[in-house]
Formats: sequence, structure tokens, C-alpha cells
Amino acid sequence: MLPESPNVAGLSADEPAEPKEMTTPIAGFAKVDPQSLTDRVYSQFRERLMRGELKPHQRLRIRDMAQELGTSETPVREAVFQLVRDNALELKPRHYVRVRQLSLSEYIEIRDIRLKLEPMAAERALPHVDTAAVDELARIHDDLMAAEANKEFDRAVQANFDFHFGLYRRSQMQGLIRILEALWVQIGPLLNLLYPYGHPTYAGLHQHIHVLNALRRGDGAELAEAVRNDLLEGGRKFLDHLEDLERRSKDRK
Repeated sequence: MLPESPNVAGLSADEPAEPKEMTTPIAGFAKVDPQSLTDRVYSQFRERLMRGELKPHQRLRIRDMAQELGTSETPVREAVFQLVRDNALELKPRHYVRVRQLSLSEYIEIRDIRLKLEPMAAERALPHVDTAAVDELARIHDDLMAAEANKEFDRAVQANFDFHFGLYRRSQMQGLIRILEALWVQIGPLLNLLYPYGHPTYAGLHQHIHVLNALRRGDGAELAEAVRNDLLEGGRKFLDHLEDLERRSKDRK
């Protein structure tokens, strides 16, 4: 168990003046039972970060989160420490915690790793994907398309995560899934910047359709290629947007 940090502990009482960042209320956590509280709190945080339910630079309050989870502040604080080590959260001056926003170089490094590992996860999942699983993935993709059309961008980001991990988690390669989750816990919040400026675009069919077609045909090579192309083609405008943001940030300095 980690020792309590004075800085983080300070979040629960007599906090100093608010920094400029706005505090966003945290909602949607499920109550946890007393067994393995820190692990359960940590798991909830990780899933919400991966799904993009928390935004870059969103401020988090230990006290508020503990109240919503129905637990004491200690397991929440310990989970926060772990997520700081995971590069998902950061401790800032003036004693507060916020969601990290990856730099451009960090995003590119993670994307390059994903280009190797996600096609592998998809290909290894193929023997464990039946018709019902393909139908479920198709439903998630339809939900993603509807969310984009309705400009429900939070829902679109989360549906995209559900599509990818609905496939990858069927690989039954737990070590590989843990690595991918460790990457997505860092990039999940950043994907909220995908819309509207980095909206995925494709020259032909959406690469998710190619993923679904490859699954139906049982073609592992085609499946791996579709996943790889989804990252490259679908993420091209997003990468351009991140590069533009970094240029503007440097110009302001």
C-alpha cells in the first residue's frame, strides 16, 4: 500500500485557490464493495479513461470521487497514485490531480506500437469470433456511425473503443490485452479531440466494414491489414490536427 502523499491528501480539505482549469463533475461510477477496494476503484478509472469518458486536463477531486463511489478517500487516492504511474493522470502544482494530455511525440510513439500489436490481437481473436460476435461488432459500428451523424461525439469515441476491444479481448491473450489497455488508458482521453477537427475519413469504405468482412470470411491477413489501415487512414486527419495544435502551442510561447 502506498503512503499518503501530502499533496494529494490536501485535496480533501482546505484546498488552495482554484487553478484556471474548470472542475468538471464526475458522474457514472458504480458503487464498490469493501473487497479489494483499491483494485476495484482503479479498474473503474482505467475503463473510463480507455473509453474516453474523462477528458484531457479534466480536474479530479479525491473527496468527490470517494463520495460517489461510496468509499473512503484512501482507496481512491491509492488508485490515483497508480494511474499517475501509468501516465494517465498527473499531479499538478497547487495540489490537484488532472487527466494527462499526451504530447504529439507520445501519441505517435503509442500509435506505432499499436500498429504492431492491434493487428496481432485481431488476428489472434479470429478463431474465437462466431457469427453472434460479428453481429455484435456490426451493431456497435452502426451505433458509432449514428453517433457521428448526430454529432454525439462522446458516444462516438466510446463506441469506437467498444468496437476495437470487443474484438481484441476475444484473442484470449491476456498479456497482450494488458499491454493494449496500458496504451489506451493514456490515449483514451486524447481521442476526445478527434471531433470535429480530426474526424476519421476514408477514401472508400470505412475500415471497420473491412474488419467485419474479413471476420465473416475468416481471413486473418485481411483482418490484420484492415485494423492497421484503420489506424493509419482513419487517424490521418487526427494526426494533422494534433500537429497543428502543437505548432500553435509553440507559437504562443
